[in-house]
Amino acid sequence: MSFIMESKLQELTDRVNAIRYRMENAAKGAGRALSEISLCAACKAQPSNIVRLSASLPVDLFGENRMQEMREHQMADAFLGKPCHFIGHLQTNKVRQVVGAVEVIQSVDRVRLVNAIQVEAARQKLVQEILIEVNLGQEDSKAGVHAQDLKPLMEAAAACDNIRILGLMAIPPITQTEDEARRYFANLRTLMEQAKTWQFGNAQLQVLSMGMTGSYEAAIKEGATIIRVGREIYGERVR
Repeated sequence: MSFIMESKLQELTDRVNAIRYRMENAAKGAGRALSEISLCAACKAQPSNIVRLSASLPVDLFGENRMQEMREHQMADAFLGKPCHFIGHLQTNKVRQVVGAVEVIQSVDRVRLVNAIQVEAARQKLVQEILIEVNLGQEDSKAGVHAQDLKPLMEAAAACDNIRILGLMAIPPITQTEDEARRYFANLRTLMEQAKTWQFGNAQLQVLSMGMTGSYEAAIKEGATIIRVGREIYGERVR
């Protein structure tokens, strides 16, 4: 390994260790075990060699925003066998390349996308696991179903034999304080508790993917089971 790559590995190691220390403290403060929470490395815009370095560290899974980057990383074996989730906005014309290529599609937010995933999953004869993305702040600039429309979307997904709903995901509005962030995360947790009462047959509803760089400690305190961290692992994006 070159000196440059050794230096990068040390930088990534220090960053990931600091994140896991903060995760553990947040979990202890909430009376939770660290083992309940997975660290998802959001590796958008990262080259495969850097992703591979991070995969050698205590990162639990990887989150991809772009289909082409996901394919490049997979072809390079950059994840070292660790799970990959799709966390970005998924266009229906890209569904064929994503279904079956990732363990979970976290960003399902519309019936048309549900139907496209079902068709492709049935063609591949597999069950695709998904999360429903919720737009907590009802922001026009962000994807996600509004809270009042969550039940019809889950009903549509529950009617699909080749889809399994694992839980909910959200990217809440940018907030100035931890208390503000926690309110949004608490709302998502409440939504999932409500959704459990709907008793959809193919919904396990155990996963809450919420919290990113700057907000994951608040998310952990409100029950996050997956946090998605990019900048705090990899630094500012260069492209």
